[in-house]
Amino acid sequence: MKQEELEQRWSECLSIINDNIPASAYKIWFANIRPQKFDDHDQVLWLAIPSQFVYEYIEEHYIDLLYATICRVFGENIDLMYRVQMDQINEISVDQQSASRPNVSQPQTPTTRKSTNKTPGAISVATQDLDPMLRPNYSFDNFIEGDSNRLPRAAGKNIADNPDRTIFNPLFVHGASGVGKTHLINAIGLRVKELYPEKRVLYVSANLFKVQFMDAVRKNTLTDFINFYQSIDVLLIDDVQEFVGPEKTQNTFFHIFNHLHQNGRQIVMSCDRDPASLQGMEERLINRFKWGLVAEIERPNFDLRKAILTSKVRRDGLTIGDEVIEYIAANVTDSVRELEGILNSIIAHATILNREPDIILAERIIEKAIRRAPREVTLDAILKTVCSTCHLTREDINSNSRKRSVVQARQIAMYLAQKHVKDVTLTRIGEFIGRRDHTTVLHSCKLISGQLNYDKELKDNVTAIERTLLTR
Repeated sequence: MKQEELEQRWSECLSIINDNIPASAYKIWFANIRPQKFDDHDQVLWLAIPSQFVYEYIEEHYIDLLYATICRVFGENIDLMYRVQMDQINEISVDQQSASRPNVSQPQTPTTRKSTNKTPGAISVATQDLDPMLRPNYSFDNFIEGDSNRLPRAAGKNIADNPDRTIFNPLFVHGASGVGKTHLINAIGLRVKELYPEKRVLYVSANLFKVQFMDAVRKNTLTDFINFYQSIDVLLIDDVQEFVGPEKTQNTFFHIFNHLHQNGRQIVMSCDRDPASLQGMEERLINRFKWGLVAEIERPNFDLRKAILTSKVRRDGLTIGDEVIEYIAANVTDSVRELEGILNSIIAHATILNREPDIILAERIIEKAIRRAPREVTLDAILKTVCSTCHLTREDINSNSRKRSVVQARQIAMYLAQKHVKDVTLTRIGEFIGRRDHTTVLHSCKLISGQLNYDKELKDNVTAIERTLLTR
Protein backbone atom coordinates (compact mmCIF):
# COMPACT_ATOMS: atom_id res chain seq x y z
CA MET A 1 0.00 0.00 0.00
CA LYS A 2 1.36 3.40 -0.96
CA GLN A 3 2.04 5.92 1.78
CA GLU A 4 -0.53 8.38 0.45
CA GLU A 5 -3.31 5.78 0.60
CA LEU A 6 -2.11 4.64 4.03
CA GLU A 7 -2.28 8.20 5.37
CA GLN A 8 -5.78 8.64 3.97
CA ARG A 9 -7.09 5.42 5.52
CA TRP A 10 -5.50 6.22 8.89
CA SER A 11 -7.14 9.64 8.74
CA GLU A 12 -10.49 7.83 8.37
CA CYS A 13 -9.62 5.72 11.43
CA LEU A 14 -8.82 8.81 13.48
CA SER A 15 -12.10 10.41 12.46
CA ILE A 16 -14.04 7.35 13.67
CA ILE A 17 -12.09 7.18 16.94
CA ASN A 18 -12.58 10.90 17.53
CA ASP A 19 -16.34 10.45 17.21
CA ASN A 20 -16.36 7.70 19.84
CA ILE A 21 -14.22 9.07 22.68
CA PRO A 22 -13.99 12.42 24.52
CA ALA A 23 -12.04 15.15 22.74
CA SER A 24 -9.49 15.39 25.54
CA ALA A 25 -8.79 11.63 25.40
CA TYR A 26 -8.39 11.75 21.62
CA LYS A 27 -5.93 14.65 21.91
CA ILE A 28 -3.81 12.90 24.52
CA TRP A 29 -3.75 9.31 23.23
CA PHE A 30 -4.40 9.29 19.46
CA ALA A 31 -3.59 12.67 17.92
CA ASN A 32 0.17 11.97 17.79
CA ILE A 33 0.01 8.41 16.44
CA ARG A 34 1.23 8.03 12.86
CA PRO A 35 0.82 5.16 10.38
CA GLN A 36 4.22 3.77 9.46
CA LYS A 37 3.46 1.09 6.89
CA PHE A 38 0.96 -1.55 5.85
CA ASP A 39 2.23 -5.01 4.90
CA ASP A 40 -0.18 -6.19 2.18
CA HIS A 41 1.22 -9.72 2.19
CA ASP A 42 0.89 -10.41 5.93
CA GLN A 43 -1.97 -7.94 6.48
CA VAL A 44 -0.12 -6.10 9.24
CA LEU A 45 -0.62 -2.43 10.08
CA TRP A 46 2.36 -0.71 11.71
CA LEU A 47 1.69 2.35 13.88
CA ALA A 48 4.33 4.72 15.26
CA ILE A 49 3.51 5.41 18.94
CA PRO A 50 5.15 8.41 20.67
CA SER A 51 5.99 6.62 23.96
CA GLN A 52 5.75 3.41 25.97
CA PHE A 53 3.27 5.15 28.27
CA VAL A 54 0.87 5.85 25.38
CA TYR A 55 1.26 2.31 24.04
CA GLU A 56 0.41 0.69 27.39
CA TYR A 57 -2.58 2.96 27.99
CA ILE A 58 -4.08 2.30 24.55
CA GLU A 59 -3.58 -1.45 24.93
CA GLU A 60 -5.35 -1.38 28.30
CA HIS A 61 -8.22 1.03 27.59
CA TYR A 62 -8.81 1.45 23.84
CA ILE A 63 -7.65 -1.72 22.11
CA ASP A 64 -11.19 -2.94 21.28
CA LEU A 65 -12.09 0.40 19.70
CA LEU A 66 -8.79 0.53 17.80
CA TYR A 67 -9.17 -2.98 16.35
CA ALA A 68 -12.80 -2.45 15.43
CA THR A 69 -11.85 0.75 13.62
CA ILE A 70 -8.88 -0.58 11.63
CA CYS A 71 -10.82 -3.71 10.62
CA ARG A 72 -13.62 -1.46 9.38
CA VAL A 73 -11.25 0.73 7.33
CA PHE A 74 -8.49 -1.72 6.28
CA GLY A 75 -10.48 -4.95 6.16
CA GLU A 76 -10.94 -8.02 8.34
CA ASN A 77 -8.14 -10.08 9.92
CA ILE A 78 -5.73 -7.19 10.26
CA ASP A 79 -2.85 -7.65 12.68
CA LEU A 80 -1.46 -4.67 14.57
CA MET A 81 2.16 -3.83 15.38
CA TYR A 82 3.57 -0.79 17.14
CA ARG A 83 6.91 0.94 16.75
CA VAL A 84 7.22 2.63 20.15
CA GLN A 85 9.53 5.63 20.46
CA MET A 86 11.80 5.25 23.50
CA ASP A 87 13.88 8.33 22.66
CA GLN A 88 12.51 10.72 20.04
CA ILE A 89 15.68 12.85 19.91
CA ASN A 90 17.91 9.94 18.90
CA GLU A 91 15.12 8.01 17.11
CA ILE A 92 15.46 4.91 19.27
CA SER A 93 12.42 2.67 19.09
CA VAL A 94 11.20 -0.73 20.23
CA ASP A 95 8.80 -2.94 18.28
CA GLN A 96 5.78 -4.10 20.26
CA GLN A 97 3.04 -6.48 19.25
CA SER A 98 -0.55 -5.91 20.26
CA ALA A 99 -1.38 -8.30 23.09
CA SER A 100 -4.81 -8.97 21.63
CA ARG A 101 -3.77 -10.64 18.37
CA PRO A 102 -1.66 -13.70 17.39
CA ASN A 103 2.10 -13.38 17.02
CA VAL A 104 3.42 -11.87 13.80
CA SER A 105 6.97 -11.45 12.64
CA GLN A 106 8.74 -8.29 13.78
CA PRO A 107 11.01 -6.84 11.09
CA GLN A 108 14.09 -5.19 12.54
CA THR A 109 15.53 -1.87 11.46
CA PRO A 110 18.85 -0.26 12.40
CA THR A 111 17.04 2.14 14.75
CA THR A 112 15.26 -0.60 16.65
CA ARG A 113 16.55 -1.96 19.94
CA LYS A 114 14.90 -4.89 21.58
CA SER A 115 14.00 -4.67 25.25
CA THR A 116 16.56 -6.37 27.52
CA ASN A 117 14.72 -6.30 30.82
CA LYS A 118 14.25 -10.04 31.27
CA THR A 119 16.22 -11.87 33.95
CA PRO A 120 18.98 -14.02 32.42
CA GLY A 121 18.66 -17.75 32.78
CA ALA A 122 21.72 -19.98 32.94
CA ILE A 123 24.95 -18.09 33.50
CA SER A 124 27.24 -18.24 30.48
CA VAL A 125 30.66 -16.77 29.78
CA ALA A 126 30.04 -16.59 26.03
CA THR A 127 29.69 -12.97 24.89
CA GLN A 128 26.80 -13.67 22.54
CA ASP A 129 24.82 -15.26 25.39
CA LEU A 130 25.18 -12.31 27.79
CA ASP A 131 22.08 -10.21 28.28
CA PRO A 132 23.37 -6.89 29.72
CA MET A 133 19.99 -6.38 31.43
CA LEU A 134 19.96 -2.69 30.46
CA ARG A 135 16.83 -0.57 30.10
CA PRO A 136 16.91 1.12 26.67
CA ASN A 137 14.95 4.19 27.83
CA TYR A 138 17.43 5.01 30.64
CA SER A 139 20.06 6.87 28.60
CA PHE A 140 22.23 9.95 29.05
CA ASP A 141 20.02 11.77 26.53
CA ASN A 142 17.05 11.77 28.92
CA PHE A 143 19.06 11.99 32.14
CA ILE A 144 18.58 15.73 32.60
CA GLU A 145 21.56 17.51 34.15
CA GLY A 146 21.20 19.88 37.10
CA ASP A 147 23.00 21.06 40.22
CA SER A 148 21.91 17.98 42.15
CA ASN A 149 23.47 15.44 39.77
CA ARG A 150 26.19 17.27 37.81
CA LEU A 151 29.19 15.52 39.39
CA PRO A 152 27.94 11.90 39.21
CA ARG A 153 26.62 12.48 35.68
CA ALA A 154 29.96 13.88 34.50
CA ALA A 155 31.84 10.99 36.14
CA GLY A 156 29.44 8.47 34.58
CA LYS A 157 29.89 10.02 31.14
CA ASN A 158 33.67 9.88 31.55
CA ILE A 159 33.48 6.20 32.48
CA ALA A 160 31.20 5.39 29.55
CA ASP A 161 33.48 7.13 27.06
CA ASN A 162 36.69 5.57 28.47
CA PRO A 163 35.83 2.42 30.45
CA ASP A 164 39.45 1.20 30.40
CA ARG A 165 41.12 4.49 31.34
CA THR A 166 39.13 6.07 34.14
CA ILE A 167 40.24 7.14 37.60
CA PHE A 168 36.64 6.71 38.82
CA ASN A 169 36.92 3.01 39.62
CA PRO A 170 34.80 2.17 41.39
CA LEU A 171 32.11 4.83 41.01
CA PHE A 172 29.84 4.75 44.06
CA VAL A 173 26.65 6.76 43.51
CA HIS A 174 24.36 7.30 46.49
CA GLY A 175 21.16 9.22 47.18
CA ALA A 176 17.56 8.95 48.29
CA SER A 177 15.05 6.74 46.52
CA GLY A 178 13.81 8.00 43.17
CA VAL A 179 16.52 10.61 42.42
CA GLY A 180 17.90 8.80 39.35
CA LYS A 181 20.63 6.40 40.53
CA THR A 182 19.31 3.46 38.51
CA HIS A 183 18.85 5.69 35.48
CA LEU A 184 22.46 6.88 35.66
CA ILE A 185 24.11 3.48 35.95
CA ASN A 186 21.92 2.15 33.13
CA ALA A 187 22.95 5.14 31.00
CA ILE A 188 26.61 4.27 31.60
CA GLY A 189 25.99 0.71 30.42
CA LEU A 190 24.07 1.76 27.32
CA ARG A 191 26.78 4.23 26.34
CA VAL A 192 29.54 1.64 26.78
CA LYS A 193 27.65 -0.89 24.61
CA GLU A 194 27.10 1.79 21.99
CA LEU A 195 30.77 2.78 21.81
CA TYR A 196 32.32 -0.60 22.61
CA PRO A 197 29.89 -3.35 21.55
CA GLU A 198 32.48 -6.04 22.25
CA LYS A 199 32.55 -5.12 25.97
CA ARG A 200 30.83 -7.47 28.40
CA VAL A 201 28.47 -5.16 30.29
CA LEU A 202 26.07 -6.30 32.98
CA TYR A 203 23.50 -4.43 35.07
CA VAL A 204 22.27 -6.42 38.05
CA SER A 205 20.58 -5.58 41.33
CA ALA A 206 22.32 -6.63 44.54
CA ASN A 207 19.23 -8.65 45.39
CA LEU A 208 19.43 -10.63 42.14
CA PHE A 209 23.15 -11.17 42.76
CA LYS A 210 22.26 -12.68 46.16
CA VAL A 211 19.60 -14.93 44.62
CA GLN A 212 22.04 -16.15 41.96
CA PHE A 213 24.71 -16.73 44.61
CA MET A 214 22.40 -18.82 46.81
CA ASP A 215 21.25 -20.78 43.76
CA ALA A 216 24.89 -21.46 42.82
CA VAL A 217 25.63 -22.70 46.36
CA ARG A 218 22.58 -24.95 46.32
CA LYS A 219 23.48 -26.42 42.90
CA ASN A 220 27.21 -26.65 43.72
CA THR A 221 28.07 -24.32 40.79
CA LEU A 222 29.75 -21.56 42.79
CA THR A 223 32.92 -21.73 40.65
CA ASP A 224 30.87 -21.08 37.50
CA PHE A 225 29.11 -18.20 39.23
CA ILE A 226 32.40 -16.54 40.22
CA ASN A 227 33.98 -17.16 36.80
CA PHE A 228 30.99 -15.54 35.12
CA TYR A 229 31.18 -12.34 37.17
CA GLN A 230 34.96 -12.19 36.85
CA SER A 231 34.52 -12.15 33.07
CA ILE A 232 32.53 -8.90 33.08
CA ASP A 233 34.18 -5.75 31.68
CA VAL A 234 31.75 -3.21 33.15
CA LEU A 235 29.75 -4.36 36.19
CA LEU A 236 26.82 -2.19 37.27
CA ILE A 237 25.46 -3.14 40.71
CA ASP A 238 22.24 -1.46 41.87
CA ASP A 239 21.19 -1.07 45.53
CA VAL A 240 24.34 -2.46 47.16
CA GLN A 241 22.80 -1.82 50.59
CA GLU A 242 21.05 -5.16 49.95
CA PHE A 243 24.42 -6.85 50.64
CA VAL A 244 24.18 -5.83 54.29
CA GLY A 245 23.80 -8.95 56.43
CA PRO A 246 24.78 -12.18 54.62
CA GLU A 247 28.53 -12.58 55.20
CA LYS A 248 29.02 -15.28 52.53
CA THR A 249 27.53 -13.04 49.85
CA GLN A 250 29.74 -10.15 50.92
CA ASN A 251 32.82 -12.37 50.93
CA THR A 252 32.11 -13.62 47.40
CA PHE A 253 31.46 -10.13 46.10
CA PHE A 254 34.69 -8.98 47.79
CA HIS A 255 36.75 -11.47 45.77
CA ILE A 256 34.89 -10.65 42.54
CA PHE A 257 35.44 -6.93 43.19
CA ASN A 258 39.17 -7.47 43.77
CA HIS A 259 39.56 -9.50 40.59
CA LEU A 260 37.76 -6.97 38.43
CA HIS A 261 39.54 -3.97 39.92
CA GLN A 262 42.99 -5.54 39.67
CA ASN A 263 42.38 -6.36 36.01
CA GLY A 264 41.24 -2.85 35.10
CA ARG A 265 37.53 -3.71 34.80
CA GLN A 266 35.08 -0.94 35.64
CA ILE A 267 32.70 -1.24 38.62
CA VAL A 268 29.75 1.11 39.17
CA MET A 269 27.51 0.85 42.22
CA SER A 270 24.42 2.62 43.51
CA CYS A 271 23.26 2.81 47.10
CA ASP A 272 20.66 4.61 49.20
CA ARG A 273 23.36 5.91 51.59
CA ASP A 274 27.05 6.76 51.61
CA PRO A 275 29.59 3.96 52.32
CA ALA A 276 30.29 5.11 55.89
CA SER A 277 26.60 4.61 56.77
CA LEU A 278 26.47 0.95 55.63
CA GLN A 279 26.23 -0.66 59.05
CA GLY A 280 26.47 -4.44 58.74
CA MET A 281 28.79 -4.27 55.71
CA GLU A 282 32.30 -5.67 56.06
CA GLU A 283 34.86 -2.91 56.65
CA ARG A 284 37.12 -4.21 53.88
CA LEU A 285 34.25 -3.81 51.38
CA ILE A 286 33.43 -0.31 52.63
CA ASN A 287 37.08 0.66 52.16
CA ARG A 288 37.00 -0.58 48.57
CA PHE A 289 33.80 1.33 47.85
CA LYS A 290 35.79 4.49 48.65
CA TRP A 291 38.73 3.68 46.36
CA GLY A 292 37.37 5.59 43.38
CA LEU A 293 34.75 8.33 43.49
CA VAL A 294 31.84 8.57 45.93
CA ALA A 295 29.23 10.95 44.48
CA GLU A 296 25.79 11.90 45.75
CA ILE A 297 22.70 12.55 43.65
CA GLU A 298 20.61 14.98 45.64
CA ARG A 299 16.93 15.68 45.32
CA PRO A 300 16.26 17.89 42.28
CA ASN A 301 15.73 21.65 42.71
CA PHE A 302 12.90 23.55 41.01
CA ASP A 303 14.74 24.25 37.74
CA LEU A 304 15.75 20.63 37.33
CA ARG A 305 12.27 19.35 38.24
CA LYS A 306 10.77 21.62 35.59
CA ALA A 307 13.33 20.50 32.99
CA ILE A 308 12.62 16.82 33.77
CA LEU A 309 8.87 17.28 33.38
CA THR A 310 9.27 19.25 30.15
CA SER A 311 11.53 16.55 28.73
CA LYS A 312 9.11 13.76 29.67
CA VAL A 313 6.15 15.59 28.14
CA ARG A 314 8.12 16.06 24.92
CA ARG A 315 9.39 12.46 24.81
CA ASP A 316 5.97 10.97 25.53
CA GLY A 317 4.25 13.14 22.94
CA LEU A 318 1.82 14.55 25.52
CA THR A 319 0.06 17.90 25.52
CA ILE A 320 0.20 19.80 28.80
CA GLY A 321 0.56 23.53 29.48
CA ASP A 322 3.70 25.20 30.87
CA GLU A 323 1.76 26.57 33.84
CA VAL A 324 0.77 23.03 34.89
CA ILE A 325 4.38 21.85 34.55
CA GLU A 326 5.58 24.74 36.72
CA TYR A 327 2.90 24.03 39.33
CA ILE A 328 3.93 20.37 39.56
CA ALA A 329 7.61 21.30 39.74
CA ALA A 330 6.93 23.79 42.55
CA ASN A 331 4.89 21.37 44.66
CA VAL A 332 6.39 17.91 44.08
CA THR A 333 9.91 18.13 45.47
CA ASP A 334 11.07 14.74 46.70
CA SER A 335 12.16 12.70 43.69
CA VAL A 336 12.13 12.24 39.93
CA ARG A 337 10.04 9.10 40.33
CA GLU A 338 7.36 11.02 42.24
CA LEU A 339 7.38 13.79 39.63
CA GLU A 340 6.75 11.38 36.79
CA GLY A 341 4.13 9.48 38.79
CA ILE A 342 2.17 12.67 39.51
CA LEU A 343 2.34 13.69 35.84
CA ASN A 344 1.06 10.28 34.72
CA SER A 345 -1.74 10.47 37.28
CA ILE A 346 -2.81 13.92 36.09
CA ILE A 347 -2.91 12.77 32.45
CA ALA A 348 -4.90 9.65 33.35
CA HIS A 349 -7.42 11.62 35.46
CA ALA A 350 -7.81 14.21 32.70
CA THR A 351 -8.67 11.44 30.25
CA ILE A 352 -11.14 9.70 32.54
CA LEU A 353 -12.84 12.97 33.53
CA ASN A 354 -12.90 14.27 29.93
CA ARG A 355 -11.15 17.55 30.74
CA GLU A 356 -7.90 19.35 30.03
CA PRO A 357 -5.00 18.70 32.45
CA ASP A 358 -5.12 22.07 34.22
CA ILE A 359 -3.79 23.49 37.50
CA ILE A 360 -7.06 22.78 39.37
CA LEU A 361 -6.79 19.07 38.55
CA ALA A 362 -3.06 19.08 39.34
CA GLU A 363 -3.69 20.72 42.72
CA ARG A 364 -6.31 18.15 43.66
CA ILE A 365 -4.12 15.15 42.76
CA ILE A 366 -0.98 16.58 44.40
CA GLU A 367 -2.82 17.38 47.64
CA LYS A 368 -4.06 13.78 47.88
CA ALA A 369 -0.60 12.40 47.15
CA ILE A 370 1.02 14.63 49.76
CA ARG A 371 -1.51 13.59 52.42
CA ARG A 372 -0.81 9.93 51.70
CA ALA A 373 2.96 10.34 51.79
CA PRO A 374 4.23 13.49 53.48
CA ARG A 375 7.31 14.86 51.77
CA GLU A 376 10.67 14.65 53.49
CA VAL A 377 12.57 17.71 54.65
CA THR A 378 15.66 18.49 52.55
CA LEU A 379 18.84 20.47 53.21
CA ASP A 380 17.83 22.89 50.48
CA ALA A 381 14.38 23.46 52.00
CA ILE A 382 15.87 24.05 55.46
CA LEU A 383 18.37 26.60 54.19
CA LYS A 384 15.73 28.44 52.14
CA THR A 385 13.29 28.57 55.07
CA VAL A 386 15.91 29.72 57.58
CA CYS A 387 17.16 32.42 55.20
CA SER A 388 13.60 33.61 54.55
CA THR A 389 12.64 33.66 58.25
CA CYS A 390 15.86 35.36 59.38
CA HIS A 391 15.93 37.76 56.38
CA LEU A 392 19.32 36.53 55.20
CA THR A 393 20.75 35.19 51.95
CA ARG A 394 22.74 32.04 51.23
CA GLU A 395 25.77 34.26 50.75
CA ASP A 396 25.31 35.51 54.32
CA ILE A 397 25.17 31.93 55.65
CA ASN A 398 28.26 30.90 53.66
CA SER A 399 30.24 33.99 54.64
CA ASN A 400 32.75 34.35 57.48
CA SER A 401 30.53 36.93 59.22
CA ARG A 402 30.52 36.71 63.02
CA LYS A 403 27.35 38.76 63.41
CA ARG A 404 25.14 37.12 66.03
CA SER A 405 22.13 36.97 63.69
CA VAL A 406 24.13 35.21 60.95
CA VAL A 407 25.90 32.79 63.29
CA GLN A 408 22.66 31.80 65.04
CA ALA A 409 20.79 31.32 61.75
CA ARG A 410 23.60 29.05 60.53
CA GLN A 411 23.48 27.06 63.75
CA ILE A 412 19.69 26.72 63.60
CA ALA A 413 19.92 25.39 60.04
CA MET A 414 22.52 22.81 61.07
CA TYR A 415 20.42 21.75 64.08
CA LEU A 416 17.30 21.29 61.95
CA ALA A 417 19.25 19.41 59.28
CA GLN A 418 20.54 16.88 61.80
CA LYS A 419 17.06 16.53 63.29
CA HIS A 420 14.92 16.23 60.16
CA VAL A 421 17.00 15.14 57.13
CA LYS A 422 17.27 11.38 56.74
CA ASP A 423 20.57 9.59 56.12
CA VAL A 424 22.74 12.72 56.02
CA THR A 425 26.19 12.99 57.59
CA LEU A 426 27.52 15.89 59.65
CA THR A 427 30.15 16.43 56.96
CA ARG A 428 27.47 16.77 54.29
CA ILE A 429 25.48 19.20 56.46
CA GLY A 430 28.57 21.32 56.98
CA GLU A 431 29.41 21.36 53.26
CA PHE A 432 25.89 22.47 52.36
CA ILE A 433 25.27 24.92 55.21
CA GLY A 434 28.00 27.47 55.72
CA ARG A 435 30.83 25.37 54.22
CA ARG A 436 31.95 24.28 57.69
CA ASP A 437 33.47 21.02 58.93
CA HIS A 438 31.66 18.32 60.87
CA THR A 439 33.00 19.47 64.26
CA THR A 440 31.38 22.88 63.76
CA VAL A 441 28.10 21.17 62.90
CA LEU A 442 28.28 18.98 66.00
CA HIS A 443 29.02 22.01 68.21
CA SER A 444 26.15 24.00 66.65
CA CYS A 445 23.64 21.19 67.17
CA LYS A 446 24.60 20.78 70.82
CA LEU A 447 24.49 24.54 71.40
CA ILE A 448 21.03 25.08 69.89
CA SER A 449 19.65 21.97 71.62
CA GLY A 450 20.81 23.32 74.99
CA GLN A 451 19.57 26.87 74.42
CA LEU A 452 16.09 25.64 73.48
CA ASN A 453 15.61 24.60 77.12
CA TYR A 454 15.69 28.20 78.40
CA ASP A 455 15.58 30.66 75.45
CA LYS A 456 11.87 31.19 74.67
CA GLU A 457 12.50 33.54 71.73
CA LEU A 458 14.85 31.03 70.10
CA LYS A 459 12.40 28.19 70.73
CA ASP A 460 9.53 30.13 69.14
CA ASN A 461 11.72 30.94 66.14
CA VAL A 462 12.83 27.32 65.62
CA THR A 463 9.24 26.07 66.08
CA ALA A 464 7.99 28.50 63.43
CA ILE A 465 10.66 27.33 60.97
CA GLU A 466 9.83 23.67 61.64
CA ARG A 467 6.12 24.32 61.12
CA THR A 468 6.86 25.91 57.75
CA LEU A 469 9.08 22.99 56.72
CA LEU A 470 6.65 20.26 57.71
CA THR A 471 3.51 21.87 56.24
CA ARG A 472 4.94 23.54 53.13
